[in-house]
Amino acid sequence: MSSEIITNRSSEAGVKRRLSHRSRLHSLTGIQFTATGSYVPEVVVTNEDLSKQGYDPDWIIQRTGIRERRKLPAHLATSDMAYIAANRCLQSSGVDPEAVDLVLVATMTPDAPVPSTACLLQDRLGLTASAMDINAACAGFMYALSTAAQFVKTGCARHALVVGADTNTRIVNPKDPKTFPLFGDGAGAVLLGPGNSKQGLVAYTLGAEGEGSDMLGVLGGGSRQPLTAESIDQGCQYIVMDGRSVFKWAVRLLADAVNDVLHHADLTLDDIKLVVLHQANLRIMDAAAEDLGIERERLVVNLDRYGNTSAGSIPLGIDEAHAAGRLQRGDRILTCGFGAGLAWGAAIIEW
Repeated sequence: MSSEIITNRSSEAGVKRRLSHRSRLHSLTGIQFTATGSYVPEVVVTNEDLSKQGYDPDWIIQRTGIRERRKLPAHLATSDMAYIAANRCLQSSGVDPEAVDLVLVATMTPDAPVPSTACLLQDRLGLTASAMDINAACAGFMYALSTAAQFVKTGCARHALVVGADTNTRIVNPKDPKTFPLFGDGAGAVLLGPGNSKQGLVAYTLGAEGEGSDMLGVLGGGSRQPLTAESIDQGCQYIVMDGRSVFKWAVRLLADAVNDVLHHADLTLDDIKLVVLHQANLRIMDAAAEDLGIERERLVVNLDRYGNTSAGSIPLGIDEAHAAGRLQRGDRILTCGFGAGLAWGAAIIEW
């Protein structure tokens, strides 16, 4: 079969070399974060609960920093979490729902392949708005955020609702110790509207390196490998990850992306109020913070309580910081999301 169709997979060394090819940098101001909201399921799964399935609680904490995660009940789906987070966001905004023109949902665990989860959410919220999903895995919220900001900036949307939501417990293999303890379910939302010339994405970058796609992903369920009884028996519906390679890539990527946006904005870490990174692994965040010189008190961390919530992790962190009074108008937030694809996005946000 033609090599144009079947692509070659990369080695970890190849990924290391490609990290020198950084993504383009941009600024997009005149955008205001009007409101935030979030939701996590009530069911808490602790490390002690997982010990009953043969997992070592101490190993989980030492290797990941995760103590517990949330699990969505079987009768609910991603759109249900997205709805609660979005509704809380809209209720706190004071914005007329008629002024919301766009709904974006970042997710890799949609309710169904078709229709989009965003359309289900738009209908349930009763909005007259266009709607679509964006799948960039754990970088999905950053991709959706920059997309929505462009709609608002150009006047194509008065207000844009951006939701990151994932039901990760449906795609992890209970028999895989590399992934099963890491992931949890959750959703976060932000509402964007017009702002002043300083507000918005002071600097941002989006990037992708598809040659590293074999390091993290779900192999079954698409047009390449539709799910069959045989592939389900083989566990192809579950996420697989080369944890060591992803860890090394993420630490290097974080340092590069953060330095890039700081340089583009002509700012230093002293100008940043809070740092909200994708909550993948506490060791990744600690390593990046040490490399960059970020004080721990400026890091927003919810990984210990929620696990890796994929596209939900950054908006969850932003909402919790906002609700706790840690964000005021004029504050700057540094964010970075990264994950399967390989894809990433980083930004400096002026609140």
